[in-house]
Amino acid sequence: MDSTLGEQIMLLSLDDDTGVGQETTRTGLAVTGAALVELALAGRIAVTKGEVVVLDAASVGEPVLDAVLAALAGREKPRKARAWIELLQKDAVRAVRERLLERGLVREEKARVWGIFPARRYPEADGSVERDLRGTLDAVVRGGAAPDERTVVLLALLHGAGLQKLAFPEASAKGLDRRLAELTEGQWSVAVVRDAVLAVQAATVATIAAATAVI
Repeated sequence: MDSTLGEQIMLLSLDDDTGVGQETTRTGLAVTGAALVELALAGRIAVTKGEVVVLDAASVGEPVLDAVLAALAGREKPRKARAWIELLQKDAVRAVRERLLERGLVREEKARVWGIFPARRYPEADGSVERDLRGTLDAVVRGGAAPDERTVVLLALLHGAGLQKLAFPEASAKGLDRRLAELTEGQWSVAVVRDAVLAVQAATVATIAAATAVI
């Protein structure tokens, strides 16, 4: 497998030079939700009435996704997508970051915030994957190229989490929202993938709304 959807979202979120993550809460939710959608694409899970159901517990061959699948399969009763995203977020984000390090796409730098609190940052080490990704997204969204399903899924995940500006920082919000809605409506070849994307979008929006209300 090439870069996963979660890896792509993480790459888009990290500042190339400083390695500082942007929109970390939304990114974490999107990265975790992306793992569920990847498993739906691989035919391992389905989402029925918002609940995640394991169809096949066989390994996907990608460590991050296999860890998520094992967690899903280890639960006797189905859980809502939102519950899984909240439960798995910390581990999923860490695992995706480690995969980017293993693949040599980012490097780790240790620093201190205000000279006191330890922090880790992940500046770019190899920009080829992100560069190709941004080129593909730009060709589809602004150039009118026909997207494949994984590109549509990625755009739907970014849009659902309110992260579209990570990919298109200079685009007008209104025009970008309209174009993404066009691209992600009715583009699904398999209903199970559509259902997973919609469930993840709903879970992400609900979690962000709840967090905002608390603040």
